[in-house]
Amino acid sequence: MKEAMLYEKLEDSRVRCNLCAHRCLIKEGKRGICLVRENHEGTLYTLVYGRTISQAVDPVEKKPLFNFYPGSTAFSIATVGCNFRCDFCQNWEISQAVRDEHLILGREATPEQLVATAKRYGCRSIAYTYTEPTIFTEYAYDTARLAHQAGIANIYVTNGYMTEEMLMAFDPYLDAANVDLKAWSDEFYRKFCGARLQPVLDSLKKMKELGVWVEVTTLVIPTLNDSDEELQHIAEFIAQELGVETPWHISRFHPHYKLADKPRTPIATLTRAREIGLAAGLRYVYQGNVPGSEGESTFCYNCGKLLISRYGYRLMEHHIEDSKCAYCRAEIDGVGL
Repeated sequence: MKEAMLYEKLEDSRVRCNLCAHRCLIKEGKRGICLVRENHEGTLYTLVYGRTISQAVDPVEKKPLFNFYPGSTAFSIATVGCNFRCDFCQNWEISQAVRDEHLILGREATPEQLVATAKRYGCRSIAYTYTEPTIFTEYAYDTARLAHQAGIANIYVTNGYMTEEMLMAFDPYLDAANVDLKAWSDEFYRKFCGARLQPVLDSLKKMKELGVWVEVTTLVIPTLNDSDEELQHIAEFIAQELGVETPWHISRFHPHYKLADKPRTPIATLTRAREIGLAAGLRYVYQGNVPGSEGESTFCYNCGKLLISRYGYRLMEHHIEDSKCAYCRAEIDGVGL
């Protein structure tokens, strides 16, 4: 175990965790909502430091990040645990392992070993992903610091439920983030995720303020968050509060975990959602989980020409030169294009 970051000691050996927006008040001998941070005699400890449940070399497009070093690879790591309990979680076997199976699993790997592995495989970045990286911030922070020293970028794939204090602490080392904006309804967040909407919006705005490259993902679930009104609200928030240069990934839902009774998202719904995003002024609106879709590719917002053609996570064509459209020379938003 390792002592946690960002907590305060209170009376009667209680502690307040200030890492995520739940701000759990934890009594002695108890754990926070994420179940991987425990109070031992008035000191808060992380139970997952140095214990990876998953390590993999992924295309950065899988995160998904389409405007951040496209075509590069990211060394992806995770520990068990999450501060959400999403009924539609795609990685529930590891994110909910502590909650469902009462297990903290993982193989030991030091931050130094993770960075060395990323270098060995030629990865341009390290992605803290698969589960919620906020709950293993101490581990990610130590790894990210070493990664920067080695010239490797750091990516958070996150539900966005961290505190401002956490973002300020991590700011020197966080280069990019893909943030799930799961719905525009606080009721949806409370019912299906065990959380609230506003902290996610606050985190998104703070990341942009800090200069983190941000891309947003919305998993579109039939009957739950797929109305035109809801999609319009999300698109307008991204355009007006984050900027029209912020990519929006609209992903197709597949029945899973506790929502196995819901149908797959119709392609027509994703097409309509993409049209809504583009009409709101967004420059880059992508469709996820639909290999071969036009919405997988990057187009110039100025002349409309195809800039990056994708099939799944593979780049087929690339027509960006020095971050400019090869045809009209418009500046294309992103990092390492």
